[in-house]
Amino acid sequence: MIAHVRGPVAAVTLTSAVIDVGGVGMQVMCTPSTIASLRIGREVQLATSMVVREDSLTIFGFASTDERDMFELVQTASGVGPKVAQAMLAVLDPDRLRQAIGQGDLATLTSVPGIGRKGAERIVVELKDRVGVTTIAASGAPAWRDQVHEALLGLGWSARDADAALERVAADLEPGASPDVSTVLRDALRTLSKAR
Repeated sequence: MIAHVRGPVAAVTLTSAVIDVGGVGMQVMCTPSTIASLRIGREVQLATSMVVREDSLTIFGFASTDERDMFELVQTASGVGPKVAQAMLAVLDPDRLRQAIGQGDLATLTSVPGIGRKGAERIVVELKDRVGVTTIAASGAPAWRDQVHEALLGLGWSARDADAALERVAADLEPGASPDVSTVLRDALRTLSKAR
C-alpha cells in the first residue's frame, strides 16, 4: 500500500492533483479542502489510500492521516465505497464525522450526497462502536485512560469492550495513581483475551 506521497505539485484540477514523485506524476484524488490547500510548484506530503479494482488503481490523498483513517474506516460499512467515503470527508471533517456516527446524528450524515436515511442508519449501526466517540473523553478521565482506550479501539476492540476492560484494570489501581500506559494496555489486553 502507498501510505503517502511527497513532492512538488505539478497540476491541480477540481477533483485531483498531480504530485511529482521522483519524476513520476502521481494523480491523487482529493477532497475540495485538500485541493484548496495545494499550490502548483510547492512541495507537499499527502497521506494516501490506494483503492484497487479490476480495471483501476486509484490513489486518494488527504491533508492528514486522521482524514485518511476515517476514509478507510467508513468504507468498512456496507454500501460505502471510496466515492461516498470521499464525499463524507468533503462535507464533514473527521471529528464531526466521528461525532455524527458516534451520536447517531442521521441528519448530519444524510447531508452528505449519496447517503440516504437507511444508509446513514446502517453506517451508525456498523461503525458506532469503532469511531472512538465515548463518554470517557468527555468525563475528564485521566490521560492514561484516554490513551489506553484509543489504543484498544485502534487494535479493533469495540468501545464497549474497551470500557469494560478499563473498568476492570482501573479497579486494581491505587486511587489517583498515574500508571504506565504500556502496562495498563497490556493488562487490559489480558483482560480482554480472558473474556473471549
